[in-house]
Parts: sequence; C-alpha cells; structure tokens
Amino acid sequence: MLIYLLRRILLMIPTLLGITLVVFTVMALAPGGISGDSLVNGMDMKPEQKQALRDYYNKRYGLDDPMPIQYLRWLNNVSPIGFTFDEEREINGFSFTKGSDLGDSFNYGRPVADLIGERLPITLLLNVITIPLIYIIAIIIGMNAARDRGGRFDVTSNIIMLALWSIPSMLAGVLMIGFFASIQHWQWFPTSGLSSREALDMPFMPHWSSLWDVAKVFVLMILGIISSYMLSQCQQIKARVAIAALVGGAMGVWMAYTHASFVLFNWVFFPLLGTLTLALLAWTKVATFRTGGLVMFGAGLGLMLAVEFSSGDFLRGFFLDRSWHLVLPIIALSYGGFAALAKIMRTSILENLNADYARTARAKGVVESDVLWKHVFRNSLLPLITILAGLLPSLLGGSVIIEQIFSIDGMGKLVIEATMSRDREVVLSITLIAGLLTLLGYLISDFLYTLVDPRIQYD
Repeated sequence: MLIYLLRRILLMIPTLLGITLVVFTVMALAPGGISGDSLVNGMDMKPEQKQALRDYYNKRYGLDDPMPIQYLRWLNNVSPIGFTFDEEREINGFSFTKGSDLGDSFNYGRPVADLIGERLPITLLLNVITIPLIYIIAIIIGMNAARDRGGRFDVTSNIIMLALWSIPSMLAGVLMIGFFASIQHWQWFPTSGLSSREALDMPFMPHWSSLWDVAKVFVLMILGIISSYMLSQCQQIKARVAIAALVGGAMGVWMAYTHASFVLFNWVFFPLLGTLTLALLAWTKVATFRTGGLVMFGAGLGLMLAVEFSSGDFLRGFFLDRSWHLVLPIIALSYGGFAALAKIMRTSILENLNADYARTARAKGVVESDVLWKHVFRNSLLPLITILAGLLPSLLGGSVIIEQIFSIDGMGKLVIEATMSRDREVVLSITLIAGLLTLLGYLISDFLYTLVDPRIQYD
C-alpha cells in the first residue's frame, strides 16, 4: 500500500504540469491573448499613460516574453524551490527556501493568495454543510426505496427524485428568491449575501429582551417535537393522516393569509399543497422519514409560534443571521445532488441484494436485515465513494450559478470574474489547486475502497 501511495503521489507532478500547461496555452492562444496591450485596451487614458501602464505590466509579469518562457517563469514562482530573479527579471541564484508565490491579480491588483484566502472560507462553509446533507439524504432515500422495491415509497420517491433532478438549479434559485425573498410574496429570507451589515455589530448568539420570551421558545419547540413524535408513532393510519392533513391545511391557510396580496388562487393552492404534503408524510410506512419529517415540522412550527407571540424585542445575532442567509443557497445547492445520488444508491443496493454472496448469506439463515446492513450496505457505498472523488474540487470551485444568483462572494464568483477579465494569475492558481484537490480526491477514494471492501488490495 505504501509503494502504491508513493507512486500515485509522484504521478501527480506530471499530471498537474499537464493541466496547468493546457489552461495556460488556451488562455494565451485565445483571441487577444494575455499581453500588456490586452490589459490596457478599453481604458480611458492618454496614449503616454497607456504606454507607461503597458510597460509596467510587461516588466512586472513578463508578458513580453515568449509563451514558453512565461509559463516556465510562472511555474518557477509557484514552486517552493527554484530560481530567484533581480529587478530586471534576470536570474541571480537558486534557492531551496524561496517559498511559493501565486503572483498578483491583474484585475484586483492584490496577491492571489489573499484573494483565495478571502473567498475560500465562504465556499467551504457552503459545501461543508451541503455535501454531508446530500449524502445522508441520498443514502436514507436510496436504502428505503430499494427495500420497498415496487412499493408506494419506491414509486413516490422515484417520481419526486426525478422531478427534483430535472429542475435546473438556476431556475430553482430564481424562483426561491422570487417567492420567499420578494416583498411581492413572502419576505421570509434575504435576497442576497451571507449576512446583513448590521449583523457584524450583533452578538454571536440570539438575544431576547425578556426571559419569558426565551421560555416560550423552549416550551413551544418541545411541545411541537413531542406532539409530532407522538403523531408519527400513532398506529391508526387514518387518524394519523387526518390530523397531519388538518395541520397542513391550516399552515396553507396561514401562508395564503400572509401573502402580500389577496389572490383567490393562493387560498386554494396553498391549503391543498399543505394538506397533501403533510398527509403523504404521515401516510408513508418508512418510519425514518415519517418520524424525522414530522419532528422537524413540529420543531419549526413551535419556533415560528414562539417568534410570532414574543412580546419583547428580539436580536437574532450573527449566528442566526448567517443561518438565515444560508437556507435558500443550501437548498438550491443540495436538492439536485441528493436526487441523483439517491437513484444511484437504490440501483447499487438492488444490484448487491441479488448478488451471489447475498443469496449465500440468506441460504445460511442470515436474517434479511443483517444481509442488508452487514453484507450489502458496505458494497453499495462503492459508487458513492467514486463520486466523492470529484467533490473535493467543488470545495474550491463552488457553484458558479448559485453564487451568482445569491450574490455570494465565493470561489465560483471569483472564477467567473477572473475568466471574464483574463486574469491569468488567478485562473492558473485556481486551476493548480483544483487539479491538486482532484488528484487527492481520487487518492482518498482509493483508500476508502479498501476500508469498505477488504477484497480490494493495492499491494
């Protein structure tokens, strides 16, 4: 295993060189190329000012050198060891401790490392929340759909997952902003950004002006959780569905009432939607979804009632403000992912349930639950581990579409801005880091294969 890891690590070096070389060549051969002339064109300056700025760019970034020399110079800058240069761009020595320098941005006039250091934590925050959420939901849905093959949960989940996967994220993001952040409908969430300006001066945790309001939050949330849990455990299906449908209809009426304008369609559509949603949730025989969904709904309903009936002033704090801003982007980022992975998980489990080793385990008298969890489940994770290899670069690249729609200054937005302005240093640096993360992702996936399936050996 150690020899295999060393071989893979050594192979990363020529792979990264090839990736950066291709990107550099494409940018250099694009119409206009990357030169001092391309950077100063369009600026409203006098000819002598343009010439001075052109000379500055050429001297600072070596843009008047041939393309191979420019690439080798950039490669030497990002390498932790290499040649050192004087002010005239002449080699004056070789150092093993010169450090890595990603260069300065053409567009921002700042070090690329500082730009990435500002944008990367924002994208990491989005993906650290989204990726576990996608995998948890996908595994739960896929497993229950496979166990109930051909049943009502399998058919219903397949229809819902296919519908979710078919909705473009750009359309979903625009619709969510239009309905849930616009003053024309329900202004429940902010339209853009990850925090409001006033939140920077707020304390971290939320504060209430009276202890009675705090008590309302805890009491109503606990009551909501307990009542919804008791409803989910009710063995009388008709009574459970009827109560859930009644509560869902009441929530739909409340949504129609809080709408900005009186529209007859809202008074029909939303009560019907709330009734059907909670009724289907209470009707499902999958205890995990029924209990989890109803408990989450009960907790949210209790919190909403507590805020609605609070008597004093409420200060949401930085934490709640950031969470409030994250709701819509997280939904827009995650729904397509878990819809696709749930279908893959279902297919993988069904394939392994019919495999020879599963039939052998049943023939030996192993109960079906043990066959699923002790034999089939681990092997069914292999396709998800393969997909996981491509998720590490997304931590850097982020979601270009979602970050643009919700005006989030993350890595995805930085990539678009750098590409549109031909900011070579930023594009090459992001390409280098993304390529490194991709190769590390494949290496981690190979290691996880050995943990999930002991039959896989790399010796």
